[in-house]
Amino acid sequence: MKISLKDLLKGTLQFLLFISLSACGVTREYKKVDVAFPEGYRRGVTPVKGTPSDSSIALLPCSSFFADKTLCALIDSAVINNVDLQVALKNIDYARQTLNSSRLGFLPTLNAGVQNTRTHPSDNGAKTNVDDYSASATSSWEADIWGKIRSRNHAALASYLKTQEAAKAVRTRLVADIASGYYTLLMLDVQLESSKTNLALADTTVKMIGLQYAAGQVTSLAVQQQEALRQSIAGSLPAIEQKIAVQENALSILCGRMPGAIGRDRALFTTKVVDELPAGIPAALLQNRPDVRAAELAVRGAHADMGEARAAFYPSLTITSSGGVEAFKTSHWFMLPGSIFGMVQGALVQPLFQRGLLSAKYEQSKIKRDQAELEFKLSLLKAVGEVSDALVQLEKVKLQETIAEQRVATLHKAVSDSGMLFRSGMATYLEVMIAQTNALQSELDLANLRRQHLTAMAELYRSLGGGWR
Repeated sequence: MKISLKDLLKGTLQFLLFISLSACGVTREYKKVDVAFPEGYRRGVTPVKGTPSDSSIALLPCSSFFADKTLCALIDSAVINNVDLQVALKNIDYARQTLNSSRLGFLPTLNAGVQNTRTHPSDNGAKTNVDDYSASATSSWEADIWGKIRSRNHAALASYLKTQEAAKAVRTRLVADIASGYYTLLMLDVQLESSKTNLALADTTVKMIGLQYAAGQVTSLAVQQQEALRQSIAGSLPAIEQKIAVQENALSILCGRMPGAIGRDRALFTTKVVDELPAGIPAALLQNRPDVRAAELAVRGAHADMGEARAAFYPSLTITSSGGVEAFKTSHWFMLPGSIFGMVQGALVQPLFQRGLLSAKYEQSKIKRDQAELEFKLSLLKAVGEVSDALVQLEKVKLQETIAEQRVATLHKAVSDSGMLFRSGMATYLEVMIAQTNALQSELDLANLRRQHLTAMAELYRSLGGGWR
């Protein structure tokens, strides 16, 4: 029976249409993971219903959130030179190359080559060699009927976008670390200045007690104990200076430069703290937190891998064509059309017995997808928890700071009063020492609480997903 070219094309189109319709149920579209969010963060300000999700401080750039110009300059330097961030950017470049190569999966392959085949005939003992020379080009194209190549592209895209979010997460962590280190440096400056002031006060007290000892008003024990207090304060100065140097070195490394001094123009207690900024709603973390977005992209990638593994159960249609010139001598290649040859073939390959490999890979891809979804949900739980923790810390540390300020004022007055009472003989040297020790400790505690206040704001900014814009 003779089949016309028209009937052949018609049959081929009907076959491809049938397979395409059958392929609709093989790969399934990704659906976002359904997560139930609370209305607000624990101990945070519960937003009024209808409050837009873009009312979060996470949308503010670093230059607007941090008022200290020196801190902003450090952050800008770190964003450019930090080694960890540069590694993350290289990961983006690597993933981009993978994505670009996967996008070419729909295109046919094309290979060209030259071949020489030498045959040694054995008929009647003849020893004449027969040479066959050919130059050809071969092209092969796989029809993406079941969405296998498409799923592979989706997985590569998700991986590429995930590396971008990972780099943003590195930046948010970097901004918070720079701010925390900078505020620690300011705290150490205050502690060093307070210790120096108290050392000068202790020197004065030692001299005063020395004069009273010479006059026979106190014993040598009083002089020795006050001198020991002065030496204790003096001994704390090198320790604080060491911490300052270590903190400066750490900040320098974060900024991608050799360890060295860090300039700062502001004092700790002149640094502005703005607490009345909206935290937004928990659902906004899906748009603002890079690590949460990366976790969701991991689910997308795992879903695409599952689609590719499912499509592997179905037959693949490959169309191969080749053509070129062939002759017993290369000089005869150009004797056209006699030297021209060509071939077109289609292959429909259906995997039958793979020893359970395809089934195992598909089941593994389903498990990977479930794992990625669980990790995504866990990242959301952690994100909401981190914001809630930061809000609680911010609320409580503000109360502690207010009480600490009152305590410092009270103890400063106690130091002044104890000095006057001691000079008039109405207080002992032990009361003076206790007042000075308590005053110094209260100043150190206040500086630490102020650092915690500033750091809590920076941590809230990071936990909400700020710092990468």
